[in-house]
Amino acid sequence: MATDNNLKALLAIGQSPWYDNIDRRLIENGKIEELFRLGVTGVTSNPSIFEKALKGSSVYDSSIQELAEAGKSPDEICNLVTVHDIQSAADFLYETYKATKGLDGYVSLEVDPNYAYDPEKTIYHAKKIHKDVARPNLLIKVPGTKEGCEAIKGLTREGVNVNVTLLFSLKHYEASAIAYIEGTRERLEDDNSVGNVCSVASVFISRVDTKTDKILEGLKMDQLKGGIAVANAKMIYQKFKELFCDGAFGDLASSGARIQRVLWGSTSTKNPAYSDVKYVDELIGKDTVNTLPHSTLEAFLDHGTPRLTIEEDLEKAREDLDLLQQHGIDLDKICDEIQQEGVNAFRASFEKLMNAVAGKAGSSSS
Repeated sequence: MATDNNLKALLAIGQSPWYDNIDRRLIENGKIEELFRLGVTGVTSNPSIFEKALKGSSVYDSSIQELAEAGKSPDEICNLVTVHDIQSAADFLYETYKATKGLDGYVSLEVDPNYAYDPEKTIYHAKKIHKDVARPNLLIKVPGTKEGCEAIKGLTREGVNVNVTLLFSLKHYEASAIAYIEGTRERLEDDNSVGNVCSVASVFISRVDTKTDKILEGLKMDQLKGGIAVANAKMIYQKFKELFCDGAFGDLASSGARIQRVLWGSTSTKNPAYSDVKYVDELIGKDTVNTLPHSTLEAFLDHGTPRLTIEEDLEKAREDLDLLQQHGIDLDKICDEIQQEGVNAFRASFEKLMNAVAGKAGSSSS
């Protein structure tokens, strides 16, 4: 494999670089294809990304106006506009999907976050998205809440590809991985093929440091600042290996089932005191994905260091997490709070997206 840039070098050592952004302007001006040529092998989206894309330009206006004049509601318009973009990205990525035999080449679209705690509605709407987009290289994003894990299991059993999102703690990750394994096992017991079912588990990184750094600063424990998110991720990677690489998944793998790769999300650096490629450089491991926002992708192309790092200094990572616990800091509780905040943030973005569509649809009829 050619490794003439840092993204392709990542691929060569076993990590897939995906792009955490979608915007019709990138599709229409060819920028998205340029990123794929550089080595990007997948695309992720969320309600915040779509809201910014729609509010930040007029590229969607004519489509919204046409649909409004045809009598479509804001909800229907929003669905049709986002599905169009997802289909376009999926079509561009289809060659990657074929070339990697379904390992990469995916685009993700999120279920309405208002259903994050309702597994039945999540399953219903995920299946609707699956039908509407009608692309084999679609991953449907489902929040990894306790209730979401029920939906993950059910969707996997039905053969729907899932990107489990808003995972923060080891507990969150393990629950989502077990849901995927159980859903895969039940699918096999139903005499259905498992080889074409794909899933990733999206572990969000930077928000963990943002939250814990404030606590550590108050406790004068500056030596741990900027280290907890990566230490936590390293333990999650060890659990991933235990579940999928050390034999527990063996019987399913022998039947053609795919491992659920870990995806590192929220990898832009929020603290300017830290390296702008911190959450890429320090989280490089085989059988993983890193989905990079645009600025982080450009920074990594320019000065990232593509080498395997996820299993470096494991003992120090364990010691730092133990020290956190010894000082009464409950990382699981913190991660539960961040997950709830993440669901609420996506709900707010989804509502803003709907309001923006309604506003543009209304202006077209006035």
